[in-house]
Amino acid sequence: MPNIKSAKKRVLVNKTKAARNKSSNSALKTAIKKANVAIETNAENKEAVVKAAMITVDKAAAKGLIHKNNAARKKSALATKLNQSNA
Repeated sequence: MPNIKSAKKRVLVNKTKAARNKSSNSALKTAIKKANVAIETNAENKEAVVKAAMITVDKAAAKGLIHKNNAARKKSALATKLNQSNA
């Protein structure tokens, strides 16, 4: 446990940010899983679900949760799956 006041504050701030990041990462994974399930089950609203997942991926990249190339790869994979299911 830190003794210096600023170090104590950093511990609290890091705990708060870690909780926020964990929540956002969980939401990101959930959105991607929902999109994959919608594509696999050929749901009627699969385009809307995939679009929502892509928006979530973009937001995660903008917040710095994932790298922009990681976001691009995830979006590309979703788009490819969607296009293959439509063909």
